[in-house]
Amino acid sequence: MKSLFLMKKTLIIFISLISHSLFSQNTTELQQKIEQLISLNNGTVGVSFIDLESGDSLSIHGGDHFPMMSVFKFHLALTVLDKVDKGELSLKQQLLIKKSDLREHTWSPFRDSFPDGEVTITLKEAIQWTVSVSDNNMCDVLIRLIGGVKTMDDFINDSQFVVKNDEAGMHENWEAQFLNTTTPDCAVELLKQFYERKLVSKKSTKLLYQTMVETSVGPNRIKGKLPPTTIVAHRPGTSFTNDAGLSGAINDIGIIELPGGKRVILAVFIQNTTNGFKQGEALIADIARAVWDFYVIKEER
Repeated sequence: MKSLFLMKKTLIIFISLISHSLFSQNTTELQQKIEQLISLNNGTVGVSFIDLESGDSLSIHGGDHFPMMSVFKFHLALTVLDKVDKGELSLKQQLLIKKSDLREHTWSPFRDSFPDGEVTITLKEAIQWTVSVSDNNMCDVLIRLIGGVKTMDDFINDSQFVVKNDEAGMHENWEAQFLNTTTPDCAVELLKQFYERKLVSKKSTKLLYQTMVETSVGPNRIKGKLPPTTIVAHRPGTSFTNDAGLSGAINDIGIIELPGGKRVILAVFIQNTTNGFKQGEALIADIARAVWDFYVIKEER
């Protein structure tokens, strides 16, 4: 009996090693594909992803710090919703948005809709304006509401997440936009914890996930070359482009729903590229498509 048990155990280990070896080979091929795509870009590119079901992962410059830009609105929303879960804030509470809150020369669809301010909205609506349409003025309203960026930093509590500026601060000069940083690996791990409901309540997770699915900015990045019906809960980030044609950052992080109900988390950060903004977005789309094709083909085997 003991001999039979050992034979079965050995067989299981052998099969496991073969499966791991086959997948490692496929991962290597995927990594080579992504690295080939990255080689066509003259900026610095960081990529990280993980399959939520199997835990399979890949990281290219995943431990390097990149400027977040509006990616940090995901972290902000988590911080606000944590306070909602604790009863310190309410999604139904009313916020008066004054004209003085609506800065000019920044991305603000809310200001464009209500240029004179003096409008009352709910906290839930402020989160949706911040996340779904990436409104910079609503972002800073929420940052002030929670007591500043340090509150966000304390909640995330990760050395790979650095936040120094709100949106107003990031717009002060070219260098200021680079002070808020994270790593692709950190972004993917945070999205994983979020999806697994380890950061905020089930209700708050559902709200933020759907708000990210409804994101209208950055459609040509992770979602750009995926099948049109693909559901992606994502949060892009974009820097200025200076007179020399240098884009400081073109980013997107998100959860991609694969056929059959599987999900993979992907983060792509591009820093200091002169290839052009559209080319930067296309690179993110190409990487997302490579990941999609890899997992769909793997599933069909």
